[in-house]
Amino acid sequence: MSNPVPTVFVSHGGPDIVLNDTPASRYLKSLPQLTGKPKAIVLVSAHFETDGPVVVTDAHPEMIYDFGGFQRELYELVYPAPGEPDVAMRVAHMLADAGFKPRIAPKRGYDHGAWTTMKLAFPQADVPIVQLSIDPHRDAAYHFALGRALAPLREEGVLLVGSGHITHNLSAVFGAMRGGETPDPRMVQAVAEFTEWFADAFEEGDEAAILAWRARAPFVRENHPTDEHLMPLFFAYGAAGPDAKATRAHASKEMGFFAYDSWVFA
Repeated sequence: MSNPVPTVFVSHGGPDIVLNDTPASRYLKSLPQLTGKPKAIVLVSAHFETDGPVVVTDAHPEMIYDFGGFQRELYELVYPAPGEPDVAMRVAHMLADAGFKPRIAPKRGYDHGAWTTMKLAFPQADVPIVQLSIDPHRDAAYHFALGRALAPLREEGVLLVGSGHITHNLSAVFGAMRGGETPDPRMVQAVAEFTEWFADAFEEGDEAAILAWRARAPFVRENHPTDEHLMPLFFAYGAAGPDAKATRAHASKEMGFFAYDSWVFA
């Protein structure tokens, strides 16, 4: 291809993002304007956690409703996008060639990090999706390398997507909801400084700082008590290949601090 497909990191929000009209849901609906319609999608979700990389070869993934307490309608939604076993096996071979030890999952459905985002972006469900896991025990450099191994797929019209969250302190979110969604000024500041740190680092192209985010970024614990929701960002960053330009394509917040930043790498 003369124009390789960009890679994307999206903050997927709760599963009700598919029902609510919000800035974040409207952005996801506009995603094809940035990426075009790809031949296939390789998607890494923060909700698919394994020890080492696992590639899903399922030709007809079903639904995983990995949440509780939401509207009944959500448990009846179906996103019938097919899988793509041939692309999945290519992903596995590319990872093996890069020194990883991938395993194959012949059956796995779409978790909400996958189906909510793609249902908004590609509602016709006519783009096949291959799922690839994160390893919650591995760091940013590991997930960056995972993406880098798959970067050549961009030349073949494959969209590489990381679906996680730029900030993910659910205790703070639930606390704000119980308190009537009154923003906690400490969390507002912590999220603002954390997300702007990433914006500055990406603007400077400071790969070393980005991969050392736990040591370098401000308010790490406040934004990510655990790491898994940020790992898809590093996958998308690595998948863009060397010298990629980062663009913050979307930045909205709920309750003043639950951030939905989306990054496009090209």
